[in-house]
Amino acid sequence: MLRLGHRPERDKRITTHVALVARAFGAKGIYVADVVDEHVARSITKVVETWGGSYFKIEMGVNPRKLVKKWKMEGGAVVHLTMYGLPVDDVVSKVRSYEKVLVVVGAEKVPRWVYDEATLNVAIGNQPHSEVSALAIFLDRLWGGRELNLCFPDAKMYIVPSERGKKVVTR
Repeated sequence: MLRLGHRPERDKRITTHVALVARAFGAKGIYVADVVDEHVARSITKVVETWGGSYFKIEMGVNPRKLVKKWKMEGGAVVHLTMYGLPVDDVVSKVRSYEKVLVVVGAEKVPRWVYDEATLNVAIGNQPHSEVSALAIFLDRLWGGRELNLCFPDAKMYIVPSERGKKVVTR
């Protein structure tokens, strides 16, 4: 997935949460456009080391236009999550048909070129909302809930579901 508009002084927690949702809901990595934020990188790396998912990669300081152009040239689809696109339920089956998908979420005002270059502009509702919630809802619809049972074989810690209390296993 591609995170646009990250502002290090304002967005550390939100970008970290976007990355956490991406990892937990089955994405293979996150690109952060234009800037490098070591705080975010350290936070996500620590989660991956503890809770697993070593395939999840973080790349920062990426030129988003070049990434989108390259992604499309290599046959990938670019799915921009926005409140101005087509309803997620109307297009999720089409998204599943693509072999390679780059999901794009913004922070501040998303540049016009993103809307124009996206294979699909997908709406998660038509009201202002968080990019974290949009990503979670989109990935849940994309995977049909299967991601909720995702288990990382390289996890040092994992949670055992229980009705009451906290059961955490350490390997």
